[in-house]
Amino acid sequence: MTLRLPYPGGALRAYEPRAEPRALTPGAPFTSRTVFSAAHVVADPLADTTPDGPAAVDWDATLAFRRHLWSHGLGVAEAMDTAQRGMGLDWPTAAELIRRSAAEAKASGGRIACGVGTDQITAGTLAEVRAAYEEQLALVEESGAQAVLMASRALAAAASGPEEYLEVYGHLLRQAAGPVVLHWLGPMFDPALEGYWGSADLDTATDTFLDVIAAHPDKVDGIKVSLLDARREVELRRRLPQGVRCYTGDDFHYPELIAGDEQGFSHALLGIFDPLGPLAAEAVRVLDTGDTGGFRELLDPTVELSRHLFQAPTRFYKTGVVFLAWLAGHQSHFTMVGGLQAARSLPHLAHAYRLADGLGLFPDPKLAEERMRNLLSLHGVNQ
Repeated sequence: MTLRLPYPGGALRAYEPRAEPRALTPGAPFTSRTVFSAAHVVADPLADTTPDGPAAVDWDATLAFRRHLWSHGLGVAEAMDTAQRGMGLDWPTAAELIRRSAAEAKASGGRIACGVGTDQITAGTLAEVRAAYEEQLALVEESGAQAVLMASRALAAAASGPEEYLEVYGHLLRQAAGPVVLHWLGPMFDPALEGYWGSADLDTATDTFLDVIAAHPDKVDGIKVSLLDARREVELRRRLPQGVRCYTGDDFHYPELIAGDEQGFSHALLGIFDPLGPLAAEAVRVLDTGDTGGFRELLDPTVELSRHLFQAPTRFYKTGVVFLAWLAGHQSHFTMVGGLQAARSLPHLAHAYRLADGLGLFPDPKLAEERMRNLLSLHGVNQ
């Protein structure tokens, strides 16, 4: 059967869904790259909440999705941007998410890293920003997870220049129990982070970022760069101290950055690996054998979907991620914390469906077709 799907401009065109899924099987962690999938949270659709109220999470479905990622050998990057930190997921719920996911990782033998931020405050002095970071760092370390020091809206507002960033991050790294990942999230993901590291000039900001790392290389496992600028990431990667990894967060250029060149490569911590998990895992296993061409052959065709999901305004990519999780059968509904399911248009979602279906991402194509048909009907598109 065909679907009539909407296109930009309002036209409806026929689409023939894929009949069979791509065969993708679970497997062990990888040997050539360290790969994390930033994971989304599953909302509780029956909770009586408001967009600006406390988040209500379906814990069973949320943890089941993490087990799905671990089963394919991926690490889980928890309570980060993909989990709607700062866009629906409040700090008390994020703290509970970290505790539960870290315990599940220990039970499952999965790798986990958790986001450390300052979102329990909206603004404050530098001392208050440090205290907020410290509270979250302590919780993550107590849970047994690796810490990812995320960019802070409150620090961006409180800091007047590079010196404040050097002071705050230096303080946190000195007290961290083990090596952490530093996360540079660009303003395309969060406009409040414009001018992070004390300058709107990216070259100046990069120098400050590297100064933080150079002062504490033993406390930095790696950096996650989410600037959607492959050239800049490669240049930054080549300037890192020996032993400090680069985890690409570039959802536009990840195949080439993970494949690397004669001077090095990036590991990965990516939101797009939430919907691409099994396919991405298969590609990295091919790369483990030394077959870079086979890796690119599998992963390059996924970039069109990723660029579509992450198109401006990029921060709303989470809507497409959760939409695809629903179509793939990982949750029973298309509801998000904060009501963010309304952040993308029906034509946008329909195109995401076409691209994902073409890649064979849905374990049950008939279920995905049925759910897409129901969504279209809800929006008045008769089939």
